[in-house]
Amino acid sequence: MSKPKTKQHSGDVNAFLDTVENPRRREDARRILELMREVTGEPPKMWGASIVGFGSYHYKYASGREGNWMITGFSPRKQNLTVYIMPGFSEYADLLARLGKHKHSKSCLYLNKLDDVDLEVLAELVRESVAVMKARYK
Repeated sequence: MSKPKTKQHSGDVNAFLDTVENPRRREDARRILELMREVTGEPPKMWGASIVGFGSYHYKYASGREGNWMITGFSPRKQNLTVYIMPGFSEYADLLARLGKHKHSKSCLYLNKLDDVDLEVLAELVRESVAVMKARYK
């Protein structure tokens, strides 16, 4: 059975953020770093080469595959700022409607820039998703 490629490690989060080429994306990454640190109460940790995560949980699938993953996090990608909302978005329609300009997939929220969204709504989305994950993976 293969092991997950993306794992938490002791890399320097600030050094990673310093490598983000686009100045606006770098500033947005620093802003969301502080938002998530405040909302989660957790220190930021590097996951793989390009993800900043907060908290962790242990999962185990029926197939026997298991591992650890972050409860929430973000990645300042070239195309967008990706925010990881691990429970997905099915329960958050009203928050998404109030968030502002965004796209999303199963558990990834894609933002062009933080100025396009309501940061209070984003904080509430992160807060609620973290509470779900902590309840689910006690």
